[in-house]
Amino acid sequence: MKAAIIGGGVIGGGWAARFLLNGWNVAVFDPDPEAERKIGEVLDNARRALPSLYDTALPAEGALTFTDDLAMACADADWVQESVPERLSIKHKVHADLSALSPEHAVIGSSTSGFKPSELTEKGARVIVAHPFNPVYLLPLIELVGDADHCARAAEVLKTVGMYPLHVRKEIDAHIADRFLEAVWREALWLVKDGIATTEEIDEAIRMGFGLRWAQMGLFETYRVAGGEAGMKHFMAQFGPCLTWPWTKLMDVPEFTDELVDLIAGQSDAQSGHLSIRELERLRDDNLVGIMRALKHSGSGAGGVVARHEAALPKTELPVTLDRQVPQGWTDYNGHMNETHYLEAGSKASDRFMELVGADADYIASGRSYFTVENHVRYLDEVLAGDTLRAETLVLSAEGKKLHLFHQLFRGDGALAATVESLLLHVDLTTRKTSLPSAEVASALAKAAAAHAGQPMPDGAGKVGR
Repeated sequence: MKAAIIGGGVIGGGWAARFLLNGWNVAVFDPDPEAERKIGEVLDNARRALPSLYDTALPAEGALTFTDDLAMACADADWVQESVPERLSIKHKVHADLSALSPEHAVIGSSTSGFKPSELTEKGARVIVAHPFNPVYLLPLIELVGDADHCARAAEVLKTVGMYPLHVRKEIDAHIADRFLEAVWREALWLVKDGIATTEEIDEAIRMGFGLRWAQMGLFETYRVAGGEAGMKHFMAQFGPCLTWPWTKLMDVPEFTDELVDLIAGQSDAQSGHLSIRELERLRDDNLVGIMRALKHSGSGAGGVVARHEAALPKTELPVTLDRQVPQGWTDYNGHMNETHYLEAGSKASDRFMELVGADADYIASGRSYFTVENHVRYLDEVLAGDTLRAETLVLSAEGKKLHLFHQLFRGDGALAATVESLLLHVDLTTRKTSLPSAEVASALAKAAAAHAGQPMPDGAGKVGR
């Protein structure tokens, strides 16, 4: 699969990273002589962050090329994404060329945050709005606006790269999400101008309060909960009259004077000017990864999108039971993987092994499972955030109720970083007592044990179950 990225700024670079890290070949067209450097820096951040969302390895990266030939960029493309400046005259010219040069089957999307598809297509271009959110390589939401069939094809493609396509029912200026952002932005400008709050205090009000609720429940579900047992009707009855009160100035805009710009810029510099933009981007990415990983466990919000995408990624096969990137959250103050997470890696390898022999979620739902009763971890080499971690699992024994596993954890460079030896017992979840596994699981375990029977006892094994 190939994606053509037309315009390599912040958004175009994010699109390039999203496709590239999901295994697509990417061709970038941008006349900016600095485009390759800028996109390279975006890719550095994306490689650090996106794989950290997953407990399964993403596909091998595609090939990245840069070209000053628009026809070459579009040739054989399956997706063409325009992210040029927000000037309609420029977009009309670009989309006339893209419509002529792109294959018939290709999706042609515009990253525009303001223009409607009727404006983009008024000169005959074949294009839909495919409006992303920064950073494109992490945030899943894409607003699709335009021809229904074109949007439907786009949606299917976007799901394969871990995104959440939202088809806007009717075209409207600024689509959906940016209209909310505009309303909040307007009110924030008034609060700063009138001396009610600083830029930092407004940001604290968002991130310490409703921003956390919105991240996992959105607006209406949050207010449904606020209505208590009586639900949304009670909330509307209780707080609906507030809409007539003069609380906000959403319909008014403060005059955009030099004084207001200087006031806001000065406060913003005082708030976070001690950090470079790249440092702020990495801080943002680490926070987003942490929040989205937490949401992944419950399947809520953006975490649900990650979980569904992860389920569709190719799974490991024996003897490999773990293949993933080490996330920032697994490291401590010195940047090394914390000792706790070596054991977590071994636990995830055991979980994958269980899936491969049939002791999976359905098996647990039937009332049977394996419980770990003893572990022994050897820490052999350091592992850093961003390193690849691969586990190879050896079955030392699988007889009756007992299962004895030995996981070898390798860094991406092939170095043996740790071993985790685990003894597990099969349990009947109804009686909470040990029991024999099902015939199917016992047979799969016997085959795995037989495959490993001829191998010598690995160095460091034999520490548990003695």
